[in-house]
Amino acid sequence: MTSLVVATSNPGKLKEMQAYLDDFRWELTLKSPEIEIEETGDTFMANAHLKASQVALAMGKWAIADDSGLAVDALNGAPGIHSARYAKTDSDRIDRLLGELENKTNRQAKFVCAIALANPDGAIALQSEGICHGEILRIPRGEAGFGYDPIFFVPEQSLTFAEMSPEQKISLSHRGRAFAALLPQLATLKI
Repeated sequence: MTSLVVATSNPGKLKEMQAYLDDFRWELTLKSPEIEIEETGDTFMANAHLKASQVALAMGKWAIADDSGLAVDALNGAPGIHSARYAKTDSDRIDRLLGELENKTNRQAKFVCAIALANPDGAIALQSEGICHGEILRIPRGEAGFGYDPIFFVPEQSLTFAEMSPEQKISLSHRGRAFAALLPQLATLKI
């Protein structure tokens, strides 16, 4: 069985990626906690490449990484690649974003997820991107999910990400769409 390192130290992200990769014969593991990667890219894809490549090189194994975040039209794409660092906690990030949008009528936004897969020598073998369009609510709704999920509303579903079942979110989310684009490529990869 081929080992695949998930370029994160978050066990929750490992579990989520496992759900997408269940049909493949990979043994998924977390990256070594000693490996710190500075996200210096100016796009989600550049950061996914950095993480996958550096973890693959450091551990000598195949590595997969994603970089994702929220881009709000009225804020010129902010928080964008800084989504996780927009404030210290999820509630602080939501409060900051709602404060910055307080007097804005344009509430259009999108979640973006870029995924990169690197071979053991650090070369990027595959990549994909998924986007989910929606809008930012004025008050949070729902208890599930994390991050900006309670304020990200998907009009076609009339639900926020935090109100969706895990199955709905997997099929509609930016990460789900990125994996839907990646999996056919992964099936053709000769390892």
